[in-house]
Parts: sequence; C-alpha cells; structure tokens
Amino acid sequence: MKICVFGAGAIGGYMAVELKRAGYDVSIVTRGAHLEAIRANGLRLRIAGEEKTATVTASDDPADLGSQDYVILTLKAHSVPPIADKLAPLLGKETAVVTGMNGMPFWYFHGLEGAWRDHRIESVDPGGVLWRTITPQRAIGCVVYPACEVTEPGIIEHIEGNRFSLGEPDGSKSERVQALSKAMIAAGLRAPVKTNIRDEIWLKLWGNLSFNPISALTGSTLEDIVSDPDSCGLARSMMVEAEMIAAKLGVKFPIDVDKRIKGAGAVGAHKTSMLQDLERRRPMEIDALVSSVQELGLLTDTPTPTIDTVLAMTKRLARQAGCYD
Repeated sequence: MKICVFGAGAIGGYMAVELKRAGYDVSIVTRGAHLEAIRANGLRLRIAGEEKTATVTASDDPADLGSQDYVILTLKAHSVPPIADKLAPLLGKETAVVTGMNGMPFWYFHGLEGAWRDHRIESVDPGGVLWRTITPQRAIGCVVYPACEVTEPGIIEHIEGNRFSLGEPDGSKSERVQALSKAMIAAGLRAPVKTNIRDEIWLKLWGNLSFNPISALTGSTLEDIVSDPDSCGLARSMMVEAEMIAAKLGVKFPIDVDKRIKGAGAVGAHKTSMLQDLERRRPMEIDALVSSVQELGLLTDTPTPTIDTVLAMTKRLARQAGCYD
C-alpha cells in the first residue's frame, strides 16, 4: 500500500511516522526547513514520553513520488485549491484522496440526495477547482481529532488524541475505506469507518465555527469563552443557527448544543487553531470554518445574523493582521 501525506506538518507528520513504522510505503510532500530537516535526520515524533523516528521519502515535488494508493491531504483547507494541479502526478486510476482538513469539505454535496445534489461550495472550492481536479469520486472523508504541533523543523510533538474518523460520501463501507482503516489501526491510530461521515463533520464544525472566531476576536481560551456568560451566549447563538442549517441538510447531531459547549469547556485553557494562527501571523481558516456555514445558510434560506456579524468582525481583524486575503 502506497500512501502519500501531502502537507506533513503537525497532523500529517504524526500520521506519516506511525504509518511508516507500521510497515507501509509512506512518502510526504512538504517544503522548506521542515523538508531539509526530514531529509537529514528523518521525521521525528515525540509521543507519550518517547521519540520515534521514521525514514520517509520526502520531496517538495509530487512528480518525484509517482502514483499512490492513497493521498492524505493534511494542509489547511484554504491551502488546497492553490496546489490542486500539483496533485496530478500522485493520482492513478484508483487513487483515493483523504480530506483530513477542518471545516466543510469540497465534496460535501457529492451524491447527496435532494435539491442540492452535487452543489459546489464556493467558499471552500473557488470556481470548483477541487471538484474538477481531485474529483469527488476520489474523496474519502476524514474527521481529525488529535492535537499535535511542529515544535521545530522535522520534529512533531503529539499532545493528545489518536482518532481519525473515516467515511465514504455515499456511506458505504467500501473496500478502499476499510483497507485504509485497517492500515491506520495497525499503525496504532483509531480509525472507525462511519456510514454517515457528514454528521460527524458537522459535530466538529459546530464547535470550530463558533469557538475559533470568538477565540481570535477576544484572545480567549476555550475555558475562558465557556465560563463567560456573554461569550458563551454568543457561541451558543452561532451554534443554534448552524444547527438549523444542518437540519435542513438531513444532519442529526448525537448531542445537544449545551452538551457540545460543555465538552469544549472541558478541554480547558486551550487556544484554538485560529487564535494560534492570528498570534503567529499565519493565514486563518476563516472560510472553511465560518464562511462555508454562512454560504449554506443562504443556500437553505436560513437566517444567520450572529454568524454574519462574527464572520465580518473576524475577517476585518484577520485582514488587519495580514492573515486573510
């Protein structure tokens, strides 16, 4: 089984090390100092008090790596459309592309029964570039739960979690998704195959949609947001609006809003990824996490006044910081 991790940063690097050490043919696409460090010293993972090293084929040019069985995309969502054409050398006739990014995936409406079947989501797939180049038929959904960090070039620090939920857009337990699940489980990862991956996408997005921008706007941790009545109420309003959209799309949440909020608060003094990106002056995942939900509100004729307001303020803040075009 040939597996290429495209964007072997924190999450991708964690996956690559564990899969390689489990005996799979793993390559990675990365660049800069991270690439040079991996070529010189291998890809290193610090986890549970030990350091694991994997010697993986690494390049900044996908043409060096050839056709793969699986390409796992672990870039941030906004980084994928600009590199879509570069994936071509990795894609054979049967290659599956695993979308291991936060937010709404480009393939969301692929084959989905109803009025919006095969609808393209402009905020995550501008001009339909991913739909045309990757194609939704290749896509396997992946909801990522671990927390990891690149502490220095070539070194990944695992913080918590090992679950990567997988699912076909059509809900089937296909041979390819089951084979990938078995490989990931053999590598020590939790990789359940879900028959309705969209429900789980929404469950994670529910929190990211609200807590990420509020965290960026206020400089607050999850614990701070949940413990403050005003910011918690703001998050709750955003989540209720999103829940109404999701319901029109046939999504069923396994828990209610208040339990989801309580779960976020239990994480503690954690800075969301959007706040971390703002502090480090890196591009922020605004469109995949928030704009996409606003877009689906318009699509389903669902008012989103709170989401609209928070999104506008977050975009303004990000533009001022040079973190959003």
